[in-house]
Amino acid sequence: MNDTLVAIDIAIEPGEAMVKRSLADNAKLLENFPQGYALDDTHHAHISILQRFVRETDLEKVYEAIARAVASENPGAWTLTAYKYYYIPAGPIGLAGIVVEVADDLLRFQQALIDAVTPFSIATATADAFFRLPSEPALHEVPALIEYVGKFVPDHSGKNFMPHVTIGVGLKSYLDEMLTKPFEAFTFTAAGASVYQLGDFGTARRNLKTLELKP
Repeated sequence: MNDTLVAIDIAIEPGEAMVKRSLADNAKLLENFPQGYALDDTHHAHISILQRFVRETDLEKVYEAIARAVASENPGAWTLTAYKYYYIPAGPIGLAGIVVEVADDLLRFQQALIDAVTPFSIATATADAFFRLPSEPALHEVPALIEYVGKFVPDHSGKNFMPHVTIGVGLKSYLDEMLTKPFEAFTFTAAGASVYQLGDFGTARRNLKTLELKP
């Protein structure tokens, strides 16, 4: 039996306003820290709703369970609000993001996904569960990355959920200054929902399944 594990990210695809802002911020971060990553076709701007380890052999069942949860909601009708920057320090650098207000819609959706995926969830995995091209360097902070996904529920769900769009990597000095500047809140919509295979820094690297939203 194939017990290959996959680190999945069930994500909301943000609409145009958030994508434009994320790309602009990502470009600034790359100027500050060129060794970071660009938001592109294999590094998608997204809002992680749930991250889990699942068996590759269960993926089709997982997609079906997720699709039922998505069909029970109407993400395309939501109005979401971005209101500040944040970053996670990692030595001299940090992983930065735009924080989104926690809305009842997001919490309800997250719980529906947790209920749907729990029967297929595996507590832990190895670095092989994450997406990485052969030409790319080894994953950063592997134990922390594995722990983040393995303990997403409960550490990053429910009352601990902090929805955000990751915008890239920068030097801590740059990010500290970024946090001191005023952030003008803006609203945006959900353009879609997808299941990704996670990569380094919790990036949404490989699209595994695009999910249909209600019209």
